[in-house]
Amino acid sequence: MTLPELVDILRINKAKAHGVYRLMRILIHSGFFIEEKISQNEEKKGYWLTPASRLLLKEEPFSLAPLLLVVLDPILTEPWHYVAEWLKDDHPTPFSTLHGRSFWAYAGQDPKLNHLFNNAMANDSRLITSVVIRDCKHVFEGLNSIVDVAGGTGTMAKAIAETFPNLKCTVLDLPHVVAGLKGTKNLCYVGGDMFETIPNADAILLKWILHDWSDEECIKILKKCKEAIPSKEEGGKLIIIDMVVVDNQKEEEEIIESQLFFDMMMMVAVGGIEREEREWMKLLKASGFSHYKIINKLGSRSLIEVYPS
Repeated sequence: MTLPELVDILRINKAKAHGVYRLMRILIHSGFFIEEKISQNEEKKGYWLTPASRLLLKEEPFSLAPLLLVVLDPILTEPWHYVAEWLKDDHPTPFSTLHGRSFWAYAGQDPKLNHLFNNAMANDSRLITSVVIRDCKHVFEGLNSIVDVAGGTGTMAKAIAETFPNLKCTVLDLPHVVAGLKGTKNLCYVGGDMFETIPNADAILLKWILHDWSDEECIKILKKCKEAIPSKEEGGKLIIIDMVVVDNQKEEEEIIESQLFFDMMMMVAVGGIEREEREWMKLLKASGFSHYKIINKLGSRSLIEVYPS
């Protein structure tokens, strides 16, 4: 697509077309587009997508667009300007310093944020589920039942239910999240609060949940999980998909940077934390779990198999 075509499609003020050129110039330098001749027989150049920019297309199966739409929404970007003020006040997060309530309370009352967040979580589940099913399939083998705690609209639970038709899958989330959702033969939805009670099952799945919460709140959640599963000898276990922050510089710089960015985002938005292995170990021990195994096959995240004491 040429610059004039791009200006027309985007309905840009013709007097500001040079601004689009300057924007495209830095996006080319950053690897989001390339500029090449339209054909060998003419000098006219056009812009072409790269693998990086294709990840932003909504129609792409592994699109990152839903995640970026929520992360870059003003509701979540504006609290960053309040970090300095938050460090001196008594609010739990910069988000609450600005908005006067927690992220979760805001999302529960704001349809736009609720929609953006649920879409982002469903999209994330699509991105990671294929890898989990392919490389960590053994983790789910032999189970008769599993509860996906705070599982949103059930994207990951659906994939697990389809892969293991004899495995009973339950999605637990807040009533307004699961309202109107329909299950299948081996998948059902339950409205509830993970801080109050969790349905009994052989295994509990916590995908990208614990990083949203403080240590004290995580211990409450983990203790509820322990109450819901049988002993290790009877096959009970907890499956955590979350970040285990790298504490050395031998790992890929991109992974470390991603983990540290999400840690800051958790601090600003919800008061959560991305944890190092020693922090996970301390948290699990305080919640009544004795053994764990970390599987590093999910990029910046890991799958942690945890067994009750």
